[in-house]
Amino acid sequence: MSNAAALPFEVTPVVRDCCLCLHAQRAARALARRFDEALRPLDLTNGQFSLLMALNRPAPPKLGSVAELLAMDRTTLTAALKVLERRKLVKVAVDKEDRRSRLLTITPAGRALLNKAFPIWQKTHAAIEEKVTAVKPDTLRAALRALS
Repeated sequence: MSNAAALPFEVTPVVRDCCLCLHAQRAARALARRFDEALRPLDLTNGQFSLLMALNRPAPPKLGSVAELLAMDRTTLTAALKVLERRKLVKVAVDKEDRRSRLLTITPAGRALLNKAFPIWQKTHAAIEEKVTAVKPDTLRAALRALS
């Protein structure tokens, strides 16, 4: 049994009401649910959409740069890629210039799905931005970028 004194309950509402981390997590979960629901008819999650969008480039990016862009560790990204690989939406290949690196390519099927998903994302995103009235969406984006 611990000899530490119990933290007074009075601090709990203080943390609940002002903790930026808690508020960011709650907002992120709510946004994720909205986009997951919108993209469900395509059998796509918001995370998969973001990953496919991150691969929508003229040249295949390295796994490390995509992990950095999405703020994911490489192991988590690799697991997410396996799901999309099984669906033939992405291809992971060894980088011929650096055999330790992996290059990520969106396949034609992945591009086709992204083309269907993008208008859904646009509509959902616009509806969410309309609800952000306490601050301009660009100001909110800038504040969130400052934290990351």
